[in-house]
Amino acid sequence: MTEQLSTVYEPKELETTAYKQWLALNAFHAEPPANPDDKTLPYCIMIPPPNVTGALHMGHALDNTLQDILIRYRRMQGYNTLWMPGTDHAGIATQTVVEKQVLAQDGKTRHELGRDELLKRIWSWKDQYGNQILDQLKGLGASCDWERTRFTLDDTCAKAVRKTFVKLFEDGLIYRGKRIVNWDPVTQTALADDEVEHQEVKGHFWHIKYPLADGSGHVVVATTRPETMLGDTAVAINPKDDRAAELVGKTIMLPLMNREIPIIADDHVKRDEGTGCLKVTPAHDPNDYAIGLRHNLEQINVMNPDASINELGGKYQGMDRYEARKAVIADLEAQGLLVKVVDHIHQVGHSYRSHAVIEPYLSDQWYVKVGPLAKPGIKAVEDGKIKFHPARYSDTYLNWLKGIRDWCISRQLWWGHRIPIWYCADCDELTTGIEDPTECQHCKSKNIEQDPDVLDTWFSSSLWPFSTLGWPEETPELKYYYPTSTLVTGRDIITLWVSRMVMLGIYNMGDVPFKDVFIHGTILDGKGERMSKSKGNGVDPLAIIDSYGADAMRFSLAQMTTESQDMRMPVTQDENGMNKSEKFDIGRNFCNKLWNASRFAMMNLENMSEKPVTAADLKFEDKWILSRLNDSIKAINVQLDEFKFSDPANSLYKFFWTELCDWYLELIKPRMRDESQKHVAQQVLALVLDGCLRLMHPFMPFITEGIFQSLNGLCKNRGIEGVMSLKSSDNLINAHWPELNDSLIDCELEQQMNQIQTVIRLLRDIRTRYQVAPRDSVNITIKAAQETANIFESQKHLIANLANIAEANIGPDVQKPANAATAVDGEVEVFVEGVVDVEAERSRLSKQLETVMKGFNGCQAKLNNENFVSRAKPEVVESEKQRLEQLREQVQTIQKNIDDLG
Repeated sequence: MTEQLSTVYEPKELETTAYKQWLALNAFHAEPPANPDDKTLPYCIMIPPPNVTGALHMGHALDNTLQDILIRYRRMQGYNTLWMPGTDHAGIATQTVVEKQVLAQDGKTRHELGRDELLKRIWSWKDQYGNQILDQLKGLGASCDWERTRFTLDDTCAKAVRKTFVKLFEDGLIYRGKRIVNWDPVTQTALADDEVEHQEVKGHFWHIKYPLADGSGHVVVATTRPETMLGDTAVAINPKDDRAAELVGKTIMLPLMNREIPIIADDHVKRDEGTGCLKVTPAHDPNDYAIGLRHNLEQINVMNPDASINELGGKYQGMDRYEARKAVIADLEAQGLLVKVVDHIHQVGHSYRSHAVIEPYLSDQWYVKVGPLAKPGIKAVEDGKIKFHPARYSDTYLNWLKGIRDWCISRQLWWGHRIPIWYCADCDELTTGIEDPTECQHCKSKNIEQDPDVLDTWFSSSLWPFSTLGWPEETPELKYYYPTSTLVTGRDIITLWVSRMVMLGIYNMGDVPFKDVFIHGTILDGKGERMSKSKGNGVDPLAIIDSYGADAMRFSLAQMTTESQDMRMPVTQDENGMNKSEKFDIGRNFCNKLWNASRFAMMNLENMSEKPVTAADLKFEDKWILSRLNDSIKAINVQLDEFKFSDPANSLYKFFWTELCDWYLELIKPRMRDESQKHVAQQVLALVLDGCLRLMHPFMPFITEGIFQSLNGLCKNRGIEGVMSLKSSDNLINAHWPELNDSLIDCELEQQMNQIQTVIRLLRDIRTRYQVAPRDSVNITIKAAQETANIFESQKHLIANLANIAEANIGPDVQKPANAATAVDGEVEVFVEGVVDVEAERSRLSKQLETVMKGFNGCQAKLNNENFVSRAKPEVVESEKQRLEQLREQVQTIQKNIDDLG
């Protein structure tokens, strides 16, 4: 990068140059210490692996910006930092994309194409598109260790998956069972409970007569899914129902199917819900399935995997489930069995991938027995070994694990880790192992066949914190970096992913996979709706980077990230129809300010003297800016340690824009023109600018790197002897984080500067109000208590320079000059001579008096209220009393100023 900053900030060129430099330096790569005596602490983050189907969206941009902030912060602090990148094979999503492609190009389904050919096509697709999102993350500035990039289907991860499955199987924690599963009829696979999204749907309750077989009457049942009645095998009633004694033991002639089914008694039936009689369909409802097991009922599955009716559905065979529903209702109505239809709004499960309505479906699947794994996972959070930030999300985690059911891990797909179970055709036993077997381990038969299903994608993802480090091999990386330090993710996968990483991390490693979990909010549009391509309300982060620059986007995202809420991002369209958001204007404006102000500062740093600067050389304003710098370092350290991203972003914004640029740069301008004083101001300015760049680097890495290297070209060593210095570095990415010097924080001096700034602002307000040009010098009088007046007197030159003052009269007893403009702030009164229109000033002061009187009367009324005085905390009452006195003094001062106008 050039030593001289260009006149215009051009982020694209800067980003390309900086990232190439970082890669050339191998700045992102981490290795465990070779020397056993090396006590450098590790800091490790595992990237939540994005799906290979994906392109960068705002969720990725936010999530990875926050991770990169933490990694760069810890790297600069001297930690051995590893940010492990990688991608997820995303079983359902990826296979669905390629299946659609095959159907469009070849006109074939996956079954017509065949397993081997489909997998060949998916691998080819993955090689072409799979790492696209990682390249996009590089454009965001992500400082991952790209040499270690992992993929959940690579050989390293595959070994971990096989080892874990076999271990769980041998420990009796994996089993095969026929149960009701969440069935996705579009992708035709089972889904785990946490892969089901429940949505509110407007439906109906159909009330249907079920005739008694003996002809003595009927019962009425109510259902939201009348097509499932084709698989009914009982009608249940609560044993405490008054009708139970008469009905239980009788049979029903099932309408439309002419199959006789029993009436049974079961406590699951609620007497005060519906009709009190429940149709029982064990193959198509989880509650009915449980009732069926208790009463040994037949399980009749009337649906095919695509949710069409099968041969057990009688004349409705071949119909889609919704087509069959209409036909069933029509036939019931024709037979006089449809009693009524009642509108009903209820929650209906949908597939998180295909978005199709889930069908409860009886199927043979593989399960993990979660109970024994959940207990240590619960304990880890309750004991504080894992901490959630914000803490409230620990409740989401704990509530899920405490009520968790066994995890269905088999998927009827071809893309993924194939289940390592082989069935023996001769002895019906099962074989598994770390290596693929060639014969049955029980009878030695060669006639074995592997289970066709694959494992749930989340099975391999749950091993991510240690499989990526080489487990089950005992690698140096695994020994040094595990447990990892921090997980950054969204709340929507606390149950899907976070809980499972904890359970299997403890199970395989004997320790938690991470110590801190930061849960960030979700980016919403201006109406509070989640962004999505289908709604057309999303903002493309790549377009934002192209238009605003990566640093502007990163800073804006960090500033929006608070503990308490999701982030609203109003979306508008530009003239080209591209979605954009004004939220990124903040980041762009700040980047421009940083560039231009740094350029201006460095123009004043040319030909810097090598003469050392000591504490004795420092002026009032130098000590103030160094105090504020160390205040900022202290605050930002705490804020980042507590995962409060918006707070440090706002702190940096205020410090650089307001305190350094608006105040310090203006305060030192006269010294910069004085060769005898110039070198001290230059050294302090260089030091503070350097400190700013280091503090900003995790948030805005590209622009700070460019400015830092230009600053290096002007002055290599920046510091005040015996006070504060920053270790030199050729590149900012390898520079040290600013070290806090508590002794430089001077709260009293900062308060004095606040008072000086207040006076200058009051004087500027008067100039604006009375249209006095900045170039016109004025005479002023400042009335303040003696101690405050002393401060103003000692720093009169600062006030004079910034407010263009000719003469200043300062003291506790000074009088207001004739026809002087007045401005008041607390106990400080400022008068500017010869600028007042008496009537206009009287009007202004009268309005100010009215405003202050409202506050005074309100405060007095509150203190006259016995309820407030008796119930409020003593410190609150005392605070109100002090406020009342302050307001009383302001009233008196303003009234006096009105009286002085004559």
